[in-house]
Amino acid sequence: MNAESTPAVPAAPAPEDPTSQFVAWVRGAAPYIHAFRGKTFVVGFGGEVAAGERAQRLAYDCNLLAALGIRLVLVHGARPQIDIEMGRRGLEPRFLHGLRVTDGEALECVKSAMAVTRLEVEALLSQGLPNTPMAGSYMRVTGGNFITARPVGVVDGVDYQYTGAVRKIIADEINADLDQQNVVLITPLGVSPAGEIFNLAMEEVAEAVAVALKAEKLIYLCDAPGLLDAEGELVESVTADEAQSKVETGEGLTEDLGLFLPSAIRAVRRGVARCHLIDRDKDGGLLLEFFTHAGVGTVVSRDPLFRLREATIDDVAALVSLITPMEADGTLVRRGRELLEQEVERFTVVEHDGMLVGCAALYPFSEDNAAELACLAVTPEYRRAGLGDQLLKRIERRARVQRLERLFVLTTRTAHWFRERGFSEIGPEALPRQKRELYNLQRRSKVFVKLL
Repeated sequence: MNAESTPAVPAAPAPEDPTSQFVAWVRGAAPYIHAFRGKTFVVGFGGEVAAGERAQRLAYDCNLLAALGIRLVLVHGARPQIDIEMGRRGLEPRFLHGLRVTDGEALECVKSAMAVTRLEVEALLSQGLPNTPMAGSYMRVTGGNFITARPVGVVDGVDYQYTGAVRKIIADEINADLDQQNVVLITPLGVSPAGEIFNLAMEEVAEAVAVALKAEKLIYLCDAPGLLDAEGELVESVTADEAQSKVETGEGLTEDLGLFLPSAIRAVRRGVARCHLIDRDKDGGLLLEFFTHAGVGTVVSRDPLFRLREATIDDVAALVSLITPMEADGTLVRRGRELLEQEVERFTVVEHDGMLVGCAALYPFSEDNAAELACLAVTPEYRRAGLGDQLLKRIERRARVQRLERLFVLTTRTAHWFRERGFSEIGPEALPRQKRELYNLQRRSKVFVKLL
């Protein structure tokens, strides 16, 4: 039971050669590949992404996603292309509340720009030249009249004319294409039962499609790394309620985020599992977000992404993988798998997308009205997510339920972390007798205690 705890970053490992890094990355991506196969992703991107180098990189990444068995729906925009077409015809673009006011002349520009943009995107997705990431591939790209639209109408005294809103998504037809392993490319134009054509907002179409398909993920490629906090740091995950407060205050919202974030909030509240906001300029952003632990954007979810629960025997293998690197560098005291199996009920774990990313254990000493906090560990990718604090609070709560009065911890590297959280240093002689007899003099661990 001699175990020490620390949420600190262990000593940096020796630099790995590129081959080892590649092998580690592929192995680390494997759980996500298995988890996402057969799932539906809807990717929404504006006209800024639909041309040039950004579009080329997007095509490469979409090709790989499709090859990994992900059911892929792409929704493209064309706002800058429409503006250029209107300028060429001597027309002035007009926007209100983030929507284009589309009169008859503007509609002609919309149809022209949308058609060209779609063809260009489809051409990029159809590549297969040797010596490129798409060599030997053949992506079947399909589309259709999947969207029934209605007019936005008159809002605040302004007639939006041919600007429309989504009335219905023909989900069965999209699913039929996806079942045939096609990539579905959707242009944000809709038709009414009367045969009228309406210009739709890309973000609204992507949201409606994701909800109708019960998509696993809705992704927006935007003009920012994601949501940023007051210090300019990336907010890696946010709940719908937390995101709503940012929409209401406008805090940290760029032009794209002001349009996409409300759609993301509605989508997760209507059943989409996750919505991701990813920097459109980040090369390989889709791959980094979905196949690495840390990701690169902001995830919007209805509920918190991290789930704390008590460990079960089925978690032993994951616990071994989590704590072994810290045992190897001396941060944690070694414990064998057999011991973990015997003591697994003492552990609280943190789960993220079905993977264990943190743990802590509580060892009570009832005769001394005390308990030890042990084996507090968080994977490096999530050490800035506050999981150490969440685990500490959970362990403290468990100790109080057992009517224990003191919580102590042994650590060799993170004295400051525990001091900042109300722990005071004591000598080993103040430990409970049973723990004092097991104290390892060679490790010279510092002992801290907190009154509960």
